[in-house]
Amino acid sequence: MQEFAMKTKIYMGTASLEKLKDLDLENTFIICDPFMEKSGKINTITSILKERNINYSVFSKIVPNPTIDIVAQGLEEMKRINPTTVIAFGGGSAIDSAKAICKVYEEINNFEKMLLIAIPTTSGTGSEVTEFSVITDPKLKVKYALVDEEMLPDIAILDSQFTVSVPSNITADTGMDVLTHAIEAYVSTKSGDFSDAFAEKAIKLVNKYLIDVVKDGSNIKAREHMHNASAMAGIAFNAASLGICHSMAHSLGGRFNLSHGRINAMLLPYIISYNAGLEEDNENSTLDRYVEISKLMGISHGTKKATVHGLIREIRKIMKKIGIPLSIKETNIDLEEYRNSIKEMAKNALKDNCTITNPRQASEEDIEKIYLRLLNGA
Repeated sequence: MQEFAMKTKIYMGTASLEKLKDLDLENTFIICDPFMEKSGKINTITSILKERNINYSVFSKIVPNPTIDIVAQGLEEMKRINPTTVIAFGGGSAIDSAKAICKVYEEINNFEKMLLIAIPTTSGTGSEVTEFSVITDPKLKVKYALVDEEMLPDIAILDSQFTVSVPSNITADTGMDVLTHAIEAYVSTKSGDFSDAFAEKAIKLVNKYLIDVVKDGSNIKAREHMHNASAMAGIAFNAASLGICHSMAHSLGGRFNLSHGRINAMLLPYIISYNAGLEEDNENSTLDRYVEISKLMGISHGTKKATVHGLIREIRKIMKKIGIPLSIKETNIDLEEYRNSIKEMAKNALKDNCTITNPRQASEEDIEKIYLRLLNGA
């Protein structure tokens, strides 16, 4: 038996932020990063709350790769405010933090679920429509992928006005995160017709608009389509989960300071090759799934394996065009430290929740080999 649920109400398109004027809001707690407050972007939200005479407080200490400590600080502030509405405003870090903070607050205080509104400002994580929250333990240098249905936001507002000023490198990283979400959801052991539909559309939109939006961030049409693609990919993987590309990215990202989307992009070609068994003599069923993805991107060659090799080449071509490195040696990561970390990263990746639904059962040794190949771009 399969299950599909869409519990988050989504408002999208130009000026969708105006929906805040109609929602039943009370004492509101806004969670964002310092830039959103200093740049004045948060004023687009607070001005609406002021106009409606709604009390609000702002917690703006969110950092990239949010930590356990940040969640604890947010929780302390929330205890002081006792809000009934929470608005998560920002990228995946702000939304993931808000979900974790709300969940712990509700459990500690035996509190009925608060109204959680997610307003993403980047097109990448899809966190606004998922029950996932990724939190980092800086002491252990590990990322934890938390999964709980109660963390699903009640409302997502997809207003692409907030993405127009996002720098091209972040647009590139987050855009590749969208593609990775969609591809991993499509080949997941939990995939089904409903998750496939969202994944397929997300793949098509990324393939059509990502390069354009990286080259011209003011292209509002491309921005809107990428914002929608991000949520669609989120819906897909919320239903089907992900695979070892994310498990390995979580582990590598917890150890080294690289953006999550960038790590996913760098790993993706190797994961496709591994899952599809391109270096094996036989063919597996996952190969067929990647062939279908290839066709969605307009790629078709003489054989199934040739087609998937073509998919990998196309992904690398996109990465080169948008400035994403193909190997660890092209980053600022210390190569010797990376080599010495492979065993520990592989152990952590194997324990990650995303590993469970990978289409090919990976061993610790398999994961180590992929990390090693990523080192030099072999």
